[in-house]
Amino acid sequence: KALRTVVAWRGRAEWDQVMVGLYCGDSRLQQEALDRVSAWKSRYGPKMPLAVDCTAELIRCKVLDSSGRLKSHELILSYGLALVRFVNLITERKQKTVSIPLRQLAREVDIPIWVVDLRHELTHGKLPRLALCRKGCDVVLDWLRKTYWSRQLGNNLCEESEDEDEEQEGVEENAELDNDAWD
Repeated sequence: KALRTVVAWRGRAEWDQVMVGLYCGDSRLQQEALDRVSAWKSRYGPKMPLAVDCTAELIRCKVLDSSGRLKSHELILSYGLALVRFVNLITERKQKTVSIPLRQLAREVDIPIWVVDLRHELTHGKLPRLALCRKGCDVVLDWLRKTYWSRQLGNNLCEESEDEDEEQEGVEENAELDNDAWD
């Protein structure tokens, strides 16, 4: 019998709904999905998958951007923080006792090198243009969708299965994917 893992979401349907909401492009639905992720985080705490956290932070930036409430500089800082956290959190799991350059770690997990360079500019250089931050956000969200979200659902993001319990077991078994599989 498969080992069951306790997760923060109610089932496959809720997981699907949040994933679709995050990636749909409609600010209202994205905000609802972000609220659900916040609820998951309050239930799951530090065990929340890094990929879910990173996705939520990046989508939150896009929602703020589309609201028109923030100035360009504030948006750059918001996108910048989310992008820096993404690169740092994803690559830190591959870091060994001897420091390995971020560019090398990013290559190993197939993150575009220019995203690492963008992270470097955000932390050590002159702030980049907003357009570049938006592009970085889109590329990273696509990477997260392909590398994490699609893998969680066996690359069938919209297909409904006849046996929902079996599917939920698959999601539960893969709940720890971003913690170990990216190593």
